[in-house]
Amino acid sequence: MAEVVITTDRTMMSNHHGKEFLGFGATGVPVLFPERFWYWLFAPKMKTKNGIPWEASYGIRKIEAKLVDSGIDTLVVDPDYLDRYLKDAKVLLLSHHDYFGFGPPSSTFASIFKTEPLNARSFAKLMESEPIRKAKERGIKIIAGGPSAWQWNYRKDLKEKWGVDTVVDGEGERIVVDLVKKALNNEPLPDFVVMNNRDAPTLEEISEIKHASVNGLVEIMRGCIRGCKFCSVTLRALRFYPYEKIEKELQVNYREGVRSGILHAEDVPLYGSTDYIPRTDKLIKLHEITKKYYKTMAWSHASLAAILAGEKNDKMLTKVGEIIKRDQDWWGAEIGIETGSPRLAEIIMPNKAKPFETKNWPDVVVEAAGVMQDVGLIPAMTLIVGLPEETEDDVIKTIELVERLWDFKAIVMPMFFVPMGTLKNKDWYKAYELTETQQELLKLCLSHGVRQGKMILRNYFKEHVYLYTLYPFYYTFIKAIERTAKKKGYLIDDPSELKINSSKSQIVS
Repeated sequence: MAEVVITTDRTMMSNHHGKEFLGFGATGVPVLFPERFWYWLFAPKMKTKNGIPWEASYGIRKIEAKLVDSGIDTLVVDPDYLDRYLKDAKVLLLSHHDYFGFGPPSSTFASIFKTEPLNARSFAKLMESEPIRKAKERGIKIIAGGPSAWQWNYRKDLKEKWGVDTVVDGEGERIVVDLVKKALNNEPLPDFVVMNNRDAPTLEEISEIKHASVNGLVEIMRGCIRGCKFCSVTLRALRFYPYEKIEKELQVNYREGVRSGILHAEDVPLYGSTDYIPRTDKLIKLHEITKKYYKTMAWSHASLAAILAGEKNDKMLTKVGEIIKRDQDWWGAEIGIETGSPRLAEIIMPNKAKPFETKNWPDVVVEAAGVMQDVGLIPAMTLIVGLPEETEDDVIKTIELVERLWDFKAIVMPMFFVPMGTLKNKDWYKAYELTETQQELLKLCLSHGVRQGKMILRNYFKEHVYLYTLYPFYYTFIKAIERTAKKKGYLIDDPSELKINSSKSQIVS
């Protein structure tokens, strides 16, 4: 048995029926249906062999690879099989995207419904499970990391209760081997480690994954040049993976049976670019390589400004879309709008619109949406409610923008402000603070989501017979939301029904 075990909870140790976006459902609060049904809908159990998962989250795979390359016997284990592997293990590593439900989607739902989201409940069950409790009694060392490591600062009581020895906040490649060796030798461990830009690993120090990542996700770059104040990723050094490094990981996934995947970056269209203008030649080569291994693919994130700039410059999205859609009709990405107010955008994300001017941000959003609609890119788009310095007029500007997107096929998700990035010292935003104008914005987004969600489902599940059999369950889920929202007066059929209403213009492709 391995000396080092890496695991996470059920909501993370899942490939969400092969559809990454469904994983966002695990950030919700289990209402309308039993909790067990929520797990099945959004975080079904991973396929395993002797307790070893077929796929694991990309971050876990990267840490696993670094330890293996350093000669440390390491296994990634499904949480349901920890009793088999923790008996002999000396170190347990944990990772999570949202340990306590403090992330923007989770905290929004938790604030509205005044209860813990599914992912936080699931992680607590893991930490209080018998295998981990007994392993801790035997003296196992526990090290926690991942994108949400910062959340342990707010739950030091649970860190002590569950016996977490060390938390690593930031990229872990340069520190994890040393920490694990100290733990194996029973040497003292630091309480909390923060890895800054000076600690960022070089490309040579970042190991390639050894086994399949969840839904074939493969990283193509780290960091972001836009510098949005609310985002922690913008604090990281910018590095572009060379094609050879990317292809090695695509080959790992393909070899282990993965045929669909995701290119991951904070702004995929800016792969290889440092001046806000997409390099279409680099993107074409990147996507040609990817399609050698994946029949279908998606992007993790993209920016509206890069999409529009690339298309205006040399038809970037059209050309890349032609490669992607050889075996699929559409593809998805998560895209941040954040606000419809140019004034607020200038304060909290002054580079978001580049190479265009921030004063034209709403028009950039709408024009980019038209481009996406033309080529078959269906995004999940985010807004931030309660940003520091946000005024009623800023919210009205956001309402006006969402109205202009009324007929655009997308999900527009409003999320309450969470203090991250350079705004980490600001206050959290809570549901009880919602103004009437903000409530109208939430109603508009919910109504748009229900309306477009039913149409998007048809695209989402039609590519495979198994997926199509799932369609009725998700349609029923959306209909249940629709019925409840109508009953409570939260749903509108037309933006003109809003108490606060301005623009009536819509997207023209």
